Amino acid sequence: MKIAVTYENGQVFQHFGHTSEFKIYSVEDNKIVSSEVMNTNGTGHEALATLLADSDVKVLICGGIGGGAVAALEESGIEYVSGVSGNTDDAVEAYLDGKLTSTGVNCDHHDHEHEHHHEDGGCGHCGHDDSKEGSCGNCSDDDSEGCGGGCGGCGGCHPTTPLFEGTNVGKTCSTHYKGTFDDGTVFDSSYDRGEPIQFVCGMGMMIHGFDKAVAEMKVGEKVNVHLEPNEAYGEVDPEAIFTVEIEELPGSENLTVDQKVYLQDTFGRPFPVKVVEKTDKTITLDANHEMAGKALNFEIELVEIKD
Repeated sequence: MKIAVTYENGQVFQHFGHTSEFKIYSVEDNKIVSSEVMNTNGTGHEALATLLADSDVKVLICGGIGGGAVAALEESGIEYVSGVSGNTDDAVEAYLDGKLTSTGVNCDHHDHEHEHHHEDGGCGHCGHDDSKEGSCGNCSDDDSEGCGGGCGGCGGCHPTTPLFEGTNVGKTCSTHYKGTFDDGTVFDSSYDRGEPIQFVCGMGMMIHGFDKAVAEMKVGEKVNVHLEPNEAYGEVDPEAIFTVEIEELPGSENLTVDQKVYLQDTFGRPFPVKVVEKTDKTITLDANHEMAGKALNFEIELVEIKD
């Protein structure tokens, strides 16, 4: 049997859809007999499932994972265990010992990992400075609306210790929610999708204000919260808006203003950008989250808690 773990520097990488490597373990008689690191070459969610299936992987161990990725894995007949962090070797040993519990789908539209930090190899330069030449890769179209039930981007990992205190912190919480702007427009609703979202409270899997609102809720309780940008997706970062030469970004000559595409960071991981301006020679891209700078309102219902 083969077990794959999302991998980065010996640790479980925290977003399946944007892992640049898997560590593949061969197991016989419930013991690890060999392992190797496999590069994903920036492959997307559904193709990652196919990549694993083609490698005869039967089990995936990961951190965050969205509904679309889970569906692709299930279609490929691959078992998954999410919500795992720490050393990858230890994670596989824990799985073989029956000590790992999956947190299920734990990434959604309001995931913490939509943030991109320029200083850690995120969107800032996209490889267009002299020190990182060629690291941006080609543009790829983003035909989806929003995140499609998954995580739209990943710049880092979830923390290993809680961000705040609360009765539900460290527990897997299932919640339904409806999100609206201040004018009453609904921008997202788990009720419309027919299933609640799951996440480990206090571990940065959700935007801060949403996460903290759930910390003291009781099962069956509903609350309404208003979040300013600093509690949601942050203010608009001017440094996340950058201009590059079209000739330096293969495929950008075919893009149009307001189109959403993906670039790759210096680690080969995709991140979304929006075309905001284009001339004959240059193109200006905005890597801010689409909700950056916006106040959000949520009606939250706590459906279930698992220790």
